[in-house]
Amino acid sequence: MILDHLTLPVTDFETSKQFYRRTLAPLGIGIVVELGRVAGFGREGKGEFWLAEGESRSPLHFAFAARSRAEVDAFHAEALAAGARNNGSPGLRPIYHANYYAAFVIAPEGHNIEAVCHPAQ
Repeated sequence: MILDHLTLPVTDFETSKQFYRRTLAPLGIGIVVELGRVAGFGREGKGEFWLAEGESRSPLHFAFAARSRAEVDAFHAEALAAGARNNGSPGLRPIYHANYYAAFVIAPEGHNIEAVCHPAQ
């Protein structure tokens, strides 16, 4: 990992918080701290992905590390159930490398969210 944390400004904090809470749960990522209109998501108590109420920026692309292909599949299914639009169903993306297994969705604020697993399984 090269980043310590990332903060994403969102205009509808509650909707975004619920979307990411639901979508990231299959990856073992949950809210680890909440400070008013700011929520930190992570694993093992460390907030690495933060939502903060504010003006949403141009759509971004970011990827969450999945520990298995099954987590990628579950992430995609849960994201769609939570209101995301499909932007690439789970599957191998050999253009990146032979074992690049990922899924992509468009989140409610327009961001392109990915879950990716690199190990061969």
